Amino acid sequence: EYRGLVKHTGGCHCGAIRFEVWASADLHVFNCNCSICTKKQNKHFIVPASRFKLLKGADNLTTYTFNTHRAQHTFCKTCGVQSFYTPRSNPDGYGIAPHCLDDGTVQTIVTEDINGKEWEKAVKEHKTIRDMSKP
Repeated sequence: EYRGLVKHTGGCHCGAIRFEVWASADLHVFNCNCSICTKKQNKHFIVPASRFKLLKGADNLTTYTFNTHRAQHTFCKTCGVQSFYTPRSNPDGYGIAPHCLDDGTVQTIVTEDINGKEWEKAVKEHKTIRDMSKP
């Protein structure tokens, strides 16, 4: 258990992928405008890898990469939903899709736009994004 955090559970649409993640009940969600996030409407919050646990479906995940191949865009082979991924900005953590969490544990969501079209500049100028995946 993590002090001050709640255990959220979630998964993909078909139920093949299930996970748990420890995070605040008040989520800080990024709305990125890079090419893939725009196409997928990939809004996400970032957590350290130590606070994420895949409960079911490792064999049903597949991964898409492009450009630098640092971001690992994982998604369900059956329904195609990306409920989490490994972001380029935080390769030591996970980006979690808040809309893939089960009901009942999220109190509020604050959304921050991030200019992924100018990714290097945006990440360099952001004061806290790199620290979000630190335990």
